[in-house]
Amino acid sequence: MKTYTLTVFEKTGEKLLEETFTAASDEEAKKIGEQKLKEKHYEEKTHRCTSSSGKLILFHR
Repeated sequence: MKTYTLTVFEKTGEKLLEETFTAASDEEAKKIGEQKLKEKHYEEKTHRCTSSSGKLILFHR
């Protein structure tokens, strides 16, 4: 299992969410990240999901 971090920002730069979770693959992490964004209604906010090695998995600006 790899560790991933989902971060959501307001346009002002304020950090709204920073959550760490684990997933078996990058594809699974992308699905989990998208699900968390929908649950919190952050789909249209600036966000990113990165792996512990720094790989960008999910991004929206």
